[in-house]
Amino acid sequence: MSVEIRPCSSPAELRDALNAISHYFGNEFSEEQTERFAGWIDVGRMHAAWDGDAVVGGAGAFDYRMSVPGGSVSAAGVTVVGVLPTHRRRGILTALMREQLADCTRRGDTVAYLWASEGTIYGRFGYGLASRVGEMTLARERTAFAVPFEPRGRVRLVDLEEAARTFPPLYEQVLAQRPGMFSRTQAWWETRRLTGRDAEPNRALLELDDEPAGYALYRVKQDWEGGSSTGTMTVVEALAPTPEGTRELWRWLLDFDWTSQFKADLLPLDHPLFLLLAEPRRMRFALNDGVWVRLVDVGAALSARTYDGDGEVVLEIDDAFLPENAGRWRVSAAGAERTEAAADLRLDVAGVGSVYLGGFTFAELVRASRAVELRAGACERADALFRTGVQPWCAEIF
Repeated sequence: MSVEIRPCSSPAELRDALNAISHYFGNEFSEEQTERFAGWIDVGRMHAAWDGDAVVGGAGAFDYRMSVPGGSVSAAGVTVVGVLPTHRRRGILTALMREQLADCTRRGDTVAYLWASEGTIYGRFGYGLASRVGEMTLARERTAFAVPFEPRGRVRLVDLEEAARTFPPLYEQVLAQRPGMFSRTQAWWETRRLTGRDAEPNRALLELDDEPAGYALYRVKQDWEGGSSTGTMTVVEALAPTPEGTRELWRWLLDFDWTSQFKADLLPLDHPLFLLLAEPRRMRFALNDGVWVRLVDVGAALSARTYDGDGEVVLEIDDAFLPENAGRWRVSAAGAERTEAAADLRLDVAGVGSVYLGGFTFAELVRASRAVELRAGACERADALFRTGVQPWCAEIF
């Protein structure tokens, strides 16, 4: 293969690399859009594939901290990966992934994770499906709560400046409670999340006892039928760090006037709405895959999260793409270490990515022929060790 893989060194190269993936979405990055994107990413973290003087592929990564059970890790938020259709099936994507992971290692990233546009692509590079999300469409007349309550506090619509000051601390509190989320820079908040990439959302702040307690980003699309309003409210993001805040925030959202239905996607599988609503089936909750996780440094990644109880398990891990991770690892509350002890379970690094945040269990991997239980009772011990109290979730596609 004559194609060369190297990091971008200028906004112009960044734009060319971005256009490899945007080609499939039927558009191209303008100079203004490229400049905006450059505010979110280190240009050197965007790798480009060069065929002579032409860029024919690209793969980028944001610098993140990803929340894991009991803490957080340095993470590469892999994004905008694509190869032009003129150069498909030449090994260019594999070369991009190999160089990107090598760069992650040099930078000290513990894990890499991503949202997959196509689920068949990333498993061969060691990424495992680590979480699931859902979307709902709820009719206005089906928004009653199972246990009615008297709302308190107040909700205010706020401008960009106030949102940029009050929303991030609330988000950070939720991030500390939920594996799979990523830290947001102030620039990310102000130029991406709070303003939107296409249309600016409405911003609502919930206050309880005169203190910020939750926030919502939402959009309204009004329509009319037979002289009556048939509007749709789409909830982009609604977060509160306490159960009371969550209940108050969603009650306010679902009481919105001139609306016939409410929509939301990227909801966690254990969202409180399932028990808040009197008729949760009316959400028509549709399941989809969430983030995919790839352990770049298996030992560091397994040692960075906490575990339940004082048991231990020996995992025999295969990693064809990063063979330095392969081998037997003893995992316990003390972390992870290499061992020569007999293995309890055998699986590949993608399988470890699936259980890493608590989104799947070892027993599920075994039942799906994605892992082998080598000792009786090993799945039960491993699942007890890796158990988490909440489902992993990432609130935003990056």
